[in-house]
Amino acid sequence: MGAGRLYAAVAAGVFRRYATYRAATAAGVFTNTAFGLIVVSTYLALWDVKPHLGGYDQAEAVTYVWLGQAFLSTLAIGGGGVEDELMERIRTGDIAIDLYRPADLQLWWLAADLGRALFQLLGRGVVPFAVGALFFPVALPADPLTWLAFLGTLPGAMTVSFSIRYLAALSAFWLLDGAGVTQMAWLAGYFCSGMLLPLNVFPGAFGEAVRALPWSSLLQGPADVLLGHASPLGTYAFQGAWAAALLALGRLVQAAATRRVVVQGG
Repeated sequence: MGAGRLYAAVAAGVFRRYATYRAATAAGVFTNTAFGLIVVSTYLALWDVKPHLGGYDQAEAVTYVWLGQAFLSTLAIGGGGVEDELMERIRTGDIAIDLYRPADLQLWWLAADLGRALFQLLGRGVVPFAVGALFFPVALPADPLTWLAFLGTLPGAMTVSFSIRYLAALSAFWLLDGAGVTQMAWLAGYFCSGMLLPLNVFPGAFGEAVRALPWSSLLQGPADVLLGHASPLGTYAFQGAWAAALLALGRLVQAAATRRVVVQGG
């Protein structure tokens, strides 16, 4: 089996595994929809007081909320990605089995997370977004090319998200329990991705700084492409640069961690 087919099989296997948890998926859809209703109410009140806050009108702000609910589990912004399983394998020593596989460790887990993310997008993300579009005034593009440009941001968002969480998970090689690091990464991701508020509402140097961080690739960048506030090519370039940098950093940390396993005799 070629390398590409191997990783495609890993992604497909993880997709099928998540598809078996139907009750959990249904509960997740309900949770995301209910939470979206709460956030939409808050946004509507805020935009009544501050129309065009962050350059968005009220319909665009509502669209942003439901897109965030679609992406919350897809990109594991608040946790729930493959990093939990990876840290457990590091803690128990089962990671040694992974290192003996004729496959690259980082690419194996990237493929697994992409399979998970694709299922969460289709199984848990589409319904809340559809509910929001059905019952609230939203600003959805009529041009199919805009939708295609938006879909083109998803691979970059998924890869950047994985790269951040992979780095956090690798901390378990030194800490044995990397839960604290991953929780800090989740908190940073929740704020810096724009999940709480669009990053466009933050003014001045602080706003520019937070928009330059990799987390803005997860929600803010794709949302602005969908709403017509950002160039697709510029967003792709931004996501690609951060994905390449974070994957390279992850490979360096992975190499150091692998040497640690060898030294420990694991």
